[in-house]
Amino acid sequence: MARAPATKKTICENRRARYDYELLETFEAGLVMEGWEVKALREGRGQIVNAYVRFVGNELFLIGAQIQPPSHLSRQTNHVSDRSRKLLMRRKEINKIKSGLQTKGLTCLPLRLKWQRHLAKCDLALARGKKQHDKRAVLKERDIQRSLRRDWSKSG
Repeated sequence: MARAPATKKTICENRRARYDYELLETFEAGLVMEGWEVKALREGRGQIVNAYVRFVGNELFLIGAQIQPPSHLSRQTNHVSDRSRKLLMRRKEINKIKSGLQTKGLTCLPLRLKWQRHLAKCDLALARGKKQHDKRAVLKERDIQRSLRRDWSKSG
């Protein structure tokens, strides 16, 4: 019997990152989580807007990602929603990110959380911050493209 196709479903996305940063290289990492965090992500209760990636020793950690406890979870235990979570990657990729972060002006940030089969994955990117005039140029180009499509659809 054939296997079911791998499904990739986005849990949450950091859309602001593509606007504020120029993305140079992307990576995929696994997350070390507790059981209640997986259940919360299945309900879509994750947020990575203000999250970033930091090195502690030779390991990468996702800091500032919010995962709110599910509604049916017991309130008697303390569930920390913004704890730092270890990222699981190959050593070669970790070294590539580390050398990129030592370059002046580069940062590593999460782009989105997603399901890959039954595992939660995080897409990371090495990025350089955009200046204000770069952001304006992107908005101007987007407006031009939108007006061209609008004119083309009216004439066709």
